[in-house]
Amino acid sequence: MRFLAAALLATAIFSAPCLAQNPKAAPVVPYTPSLDIPSMDRTVDPCVDFYEYSCGGWRKNNPIPADQARWDVYSKLYQDNLNYLRTILEKAATATNRDTVTQEIGDFYAACMNEAEVEKLGTKPLAPTLKAIADLSDKKSLAPLIANLQLMGVDVLFDVYPNQDPDDSNSVIMTLYQGGLGLPDRDYYVTDDAKSKETRDRYVRHVQKMFELLGDAPAVAEKNAATVMRIETRLAKASLTRVEFRDPYKIKHKMSPADLAKLAPGFDWTEYFAALAAPPLNTINVTWPDFFADLNSQIDATSLDDLKTYLRFHLVSAESPELPAAFVNENFAFNSQYLLGVKELQPRWKRCVRATDGDLGEALGQVYVRETFPPEMKAATLEMTRRIEDAMALRIAALDWMSPQTKQQAIGKLHKIRNKIGYPDVWRDYSSVKILPGDYFGDDARATAFEVHRRINKIGKPVDRGEWGMTPPTVDAYFNPAMNDINFPAGVLQPPLYDPKMDAAPNYGNTGSTIGHELTHGFDDEGRQYDSNGNLKDWWTKEDAEQFTKRADCVVDQYSGYVVVDDIHLNGKLTEGENVADLGGTILAYIAWKDATKEMTLEERDGLSPDQRFFIGMAQWACANTRPEDLRANVITDPHSPEKYRVNGVVVNMPEFGQAFACKAGQPMVKPADKVCKIW
Repeated sequence: MRFLAAALLATAIFSAPCLAQNPKAAPVVPYTPSLDIPSMDRTVDPCVDFYEYSCGGWRKNNPIPADQARWDVYSKLYQDNLNYLRTILEKAATATNRDTVTQEIGDFYAACMNEAEVEKLGTKPLAPTLKAIADLSDKKSLAPLIANLQLMGVDVLFDVYPNQDPDDSNSVIMTLYQGGLGLPDRDYYVTDDAKSKETRDRYVRHVQKMFELLGDAPAVAEKNAATVMRIETRLAKASLTRVEFRDPYKIKHKMSPADLAKLAPGFDWTEYFAALAAPPLNTINVTWPDFFADLNSQIDATSLDDLKTYLRFHLVSAESPELPAAFVNENFAFNSQYLLGVKELQPRWKRCVRATDGDLGEALGQVYVRETFPPEMKAATLEMTRRIEDAMALRIAALDWMSPQTKQQAIGKLHKIRNKIGYPDVWRDYSSVKILPGDYFGDDARATAFEVHRRINKIGKPVDRGEWGMTPPTVDAYFNPAMNDINFPAGVLQPPLYDPKMDAAPNYGNTGSTIGHELTHGFDDEGRQYDSNGNLKDWWTKEDAEQFTKRADCVVDQYSGYVVVDDIHLNGKLTEGENVADLGGTILAYIAWKDATKEMTLEERDGLSPDQRFFIGMAQWACANTRPEDLRANVITDPHSPEKYRVNGVVVNMPEFGQAFACKAGQPMVKPADKVCKIW
């Protein structure tokens, strides 16, 4: 993914006139050009710090709002989009003669906004599940209870998610993952620096407060919080790191239900799958068997009362957004204010728009697309994406380090990538979900259960390659290696990421680089291990694989040298895939832009040459301000590098940049020729 907020726009680059002249597309957000001169700081030498040169003005004029952990071009576009979705939902909540879809999203949003009813109900919606936990009489009965909690969206002990068979991408199998933590990552539990210890102490106090809100006496709540921390710490120690989890072979351990029962005999898997209403299972991918073996030992060694305590906390933690303000505020105080540095809780309308999109995203998406994204725009975008893929095929063919045999396989995979633009061809049907305007907790629970059951029911059926993993209003994009597809929701096809009023150079720099970024994910350290059908299969010669690793290690080493906050370095292995995609995508976009404009006379604008405009367009997607707390958290959890390094880290590997700005050898934005990282 480019940035979990807007990568897809890249696709809109090539046929700007088609999109610009489409009279049916409603304006969604206030206009900002893809190359904004006031966002620059031209007092900075671009050869010293190109990011600050391109974004210094934007950073000065765009302080972080109090309810945000970070504020960047994508965040701003997302918030503008949120405002637009609010108008759709408020209209849907009050309109008469509504169709089914409009009624669903309108009633859900109205229920979420009915804060008085939420306060009136208090913790009553939790009562049946709290009673089920309290009534747990033996560990054998734990399995169906865990399944019922997971159907509510409560992450306890481990995660379950039906997924494509890594060896047969046309089949869906049950997949079990490590999980059950309350902190963002296993490293929070096992790292012994002062800040990590402080975070663990603060977390325990947060857990204690949540128990007190449930009615526990302070001394009891303190004891219960220590129990939760003890159980989660052991789960964390048994878990893979995020870097390890990036290796698809490390998380492929297929076995039969009988083998799973032997691995973890203390957990009744038959009852668990029955409670999930799973179809007959022949094969299960237990991504990290050691985790489940240790989980089995922990269940055996932990008292039933302690397990109940753990379950109580995770229930209230997961459901806190649907509970009264005291729970919402405590959840915010730790997870957003302390961990990320956010100053203020977002207003309720924002939280309710996000909740509607999360639970009924393709229903909301139908209305959104109807008003903003006509079929003509989808067709034009598909055409643009195909043209950039043609440029990538030329790039692969020209590589000097890859053998003809592997090139043939790579180009074959590229040609089989499926381009999914705007919205799905078939909309999800939520008609079986009971939505009541006065029952927000129940609406969310029923929608969550619907989604979990929908996924589980895919087991044993052919893979739906038209399915999306993001909703149409989402401001983001992604590549799915098992599907071998790129996905560009309608929400990101807007300025300033794509700007039909602007010349080709910044559009190629911005959106062209993003298209290339998503395509390159099919050939990064993870994506390259999947074949053209999405199967986990080695299609590389041994020599070519070694050449790729050598070149990718250049990128890893470069980014590992960057200091993000205090003395904390970037994790070059965690961010490897995104960094490789940033570099490959920008190179691809530059080549495609040069080819597309080779018959044109390109002129200087605003004192900037066409090549300079390309690179500034590439940089200005990343203009950002970020709180130190958020930077610290993201170093542990985010596979993306901070924006500054996603710009400066790319241009130092492109001699074309140095030529465009007449940089001299030895300047910070110029690498010696023998140190330049070259992959795609």
